[in-house]
Amino acid sequence: MAATAACGKAEKAAEAPPPASVEAVLVRAPADSSTLVATGPLERRREMTLSFRIPGVITALDVDDGDVVRAGQVLATLDPAGVAAAEVRAGVEVERARRDLARDQALFEKGFVSRQRLDDRKSAVRAAEAGAGAAAFDRRWARLVSPASGVVLQRTAQAGEVVQPGQAVLRIADETSPLTLRAPLADRDVSRVRVGQSVSVRIDGLPTVVPGRVTRVGERAGPQTGAVDVEIELIGAHPLRSGQVATAEISVGGSSAPTLSRVPAEAILEAKGKQAFVLVVDKDVARRRPVTFGGFDGDDALITGLPPQTRVITAGAGFVGDGEKVQVVDPTRLEVASAGAAR
Repeated sequence: MAATAACGKAEKAAEAPPPASVEAVLVRAPADSSTLVATGPLERRREMTLSFRIPGVITALDVDDGDVVRAGQVLATLDPAGVAAAEVRAGVEVERARRDLARDQALFEKGFVSRQRLDDRKSAVRAAEAGAGAAAFDRRWARLVSPASGVVLQRTAQAGEVVQPGQAVLRIADETSPLTLRAPLADRDVSRVRVGQSVSVRIDGLPTVVPGRVTRVGERAGPQTGAVDVEIELIGAHPLRSGQVATAEISVGGSSAPTLSRVPAEAILEAKGKQAFVLVVDKDVARRRPVTFGGFDGDDALITGLPPQTRVITAGAGFVGDGEKVQVVDPTRLEVASAGAAR
């Protein structure tokens, strides 16, 4: 009988499944909350897109990307034939309206036409003169003149092309205006940013750190990301170009709000508002723990409520219940085991 009982216990022990294999990571300490980091492209405060006011064929376009231009320099011209024809037509209309007015004025003095007809002739003269003025104004806009000294950032048309009113031809940067960095910040961080705060700007590939200051904080969050744009002005003259990517470190000081720790996003089991749950490893047993959820930041979830050095289950959390035994394994071992099971 004793032998039989021992054999039964051995069979039960053999049938007991092994603990579930999971991956776990340590809760990462919160980042330094006294500095906010934002990335975006550099641009001049005054960057202008130039276009013609009237349609036509470009007959000259003598500048290209990177060319230095001066204020008042002619950059592009349209074929003047169409503009000249419009001016001649407007001048003819003015002459005809004035002749009609002079003839009816003489007839009015003799009592052959009414006051209303004379007033109509005067109105026709004013309308014709306005048309002539518009034609002269269009002639001025048959040339593109640089509004400031700077550099050509982009040319979007070629000589010989037909362009429409308002179609972009050139983009000019005024090099006398300061370089600015417009970067998005999360809504939870932008409330700590104030105009005038100091900024350190780093440029990709350059070892130098450029000083700057916050000059504008947006009032509207983006509809897709919820981020708010912050404008930073670089202080001093620097050999930098519009379009270069820069990273800004904004000094905002400490925050009285609780600091947020980081865990991989896949560790979050449920999230509703600010309440979420995770599974932690407590002496080889999975335990369900509530945490305060602060949103996602890239591949990480921001939380509070877990002490440092807590191991949070990531891979395998969806297949483990509260109170079940688990075995934390190396990810590569899990991949090998999965491949073996597939074979």
